Amino acid sequence: MPRFEYAPAPESRAIVDLRSWYGLFIDGEFVPPADGGVRKSVNPATEEVLAEVAEAGPADVDRAVSAARTAYQRVWGPMPGRERSKYLFRIARIIAERSRELAVLESLDNGKPIRESRDADLPLVAAHFFYYAGWADKLGYAGFGPDPRPLGVAGQVIPWNFPLLMLAWKIAPALACGNTVVLKPAETTPLTALWFAEICQQAELPPGVVNILTGAGPTGAALVSHPDIDKVAFTGSTEVGRQIARAVAGTRKRVTLELGGKAANIVFDDAALDQAVEGIVNGIFFNQGHVCCAGSRLLVQESVYDELLAALKRRMGTLRVGDPLDKNTDIGAINSGTQLERIRTLSQIGEQEGAQPWSPPCQLPERGFWFAPTIFTGVTQAHRIAREEIFGPVLSVLTFRTPAEAVAKANNTPYGLSAGIWTEKGSRILAVADQLRAGVVWANTFNKFDPASPFGGYRESGYGREGGRHGLEAYLG
Repeated sequence: MPRFEYAPAPESRAIVDLRSWYGLFIDGEFVPPADGGVRKSVNPATEEVLAEVAEAGPADVDRAVSAARTAYQRVWGPMPGRERSKYLFRIARIIAERSRELAVLESLDNGKPIRESRDADLPLVAAHFFYYAGWADKLGYAGFGPDPRPLGVAGQVIPWNFPLLMLAWKIAPALACGNTVVLKPAETTPLTALWFAEICQQAELPPGVVNILTGAGPTGAALVSHPDIDKVAFTGSTEVGRQIARAVAGTRKRVTLELGGKAANIVFDDAALDQAVEGIVNGIFFNQGHVCCAGSRLLVQESVYDELLAALKRRMGTLRVGDPLDKNTDIGAINSGTQLERIRTLSQIGEQEGAQPWSPPCQLPERGFWFAPTIFTGVTQAHRIAREEIFGPVLSVLTFRTPAEAVAKANNTPYGLSAGIWTEKGSRILAVADQLRAGVVWANTFNKFDPASPFGGYRESGYGREGGRHGLEAYLG
């Protein structure tokens, strides 16, 4: 297949005017940390320092939770839903108006391609605020009782793979239900959360309703364990999720955990293979594989294995790895050196255990954190790359003969977040989906999201649902 070469088409970063230093956002203002330090936020594509960011300590957590409690008791909790909805609609409109600069900043701070930030993340961010703004004055009709009440102060901790989108998933339903929020973004991607704080100021949101604390693990631990937090919401690794579950056990706190995954993408012999290949590529290489629901295990029916694998390799040969701000880029930078090392380590283990890696010819930039899109064949269910979440652009390929074998292999995982089915038979879709132990099952597509649709898993993928009417329940008493 001839490879079409595209001229560089970089998005200008001039639209993003970054300060050299950002404080903590507490009670409607940016303030210096009382007892914390300073961290550097780095562009993973170039290792350039974008800004210095304050690191919150226990005293800062106290201040933020106190501000949120005061705002909840005096302003936000008593406020009628129709008034709360006005603020949420205002925030949604500002996000939509500033979507270009937010998309550029997200790609700079996270490393994901600008096409994904611009065309996927930001439209969904605005859509979530629009959606939950509509629910704010209709909570009595959501199915959770005639007069549902907010819980109080929500402590929320979000990951680095979708910084602004995960913020929207957490903050929008919490505010719609009448709760106030203290949110900690990931230490490697704090900048769009801090810009969201500026949007809250621009929308004239009452002080203390949203508080943003930047920092690393100790900051999140102090927030989760704070005695005046009523609700904990966390998206991230299963190991940290276990720590949070232990920390809140025996307390009155409500908890939602959205954790890791090892999704199976199942391709039957009657599937439209070209369409399936696009879904496989989207399932594992979208956002560099930094997706909890990534289709990182490909299960292919033996009779079409050779044909599908050849088509997949051809398609991978057209993927472009490089500058996240170039509109032609398909795969951007790995978010951090730490994550890159984990991807390399598990890939080396996969090779040592007997699996065969393959990557298309790919010239990686000299600076930054990069990993070529990779598939492993000859993988068994015992291989670590088939069992552990790699969280990178690495796909394990396995085969099956019968639908029963496909279901057994798909369910042979400690996770239960998502799965995909590719077949022309509607009856097979329904039969297989009913047997898969996964919170979300896509049919003839993958990685499709909508604010009105609930998302979440069970077992080691966590519990609770975010999105849709179901996402309100976690923030109502």
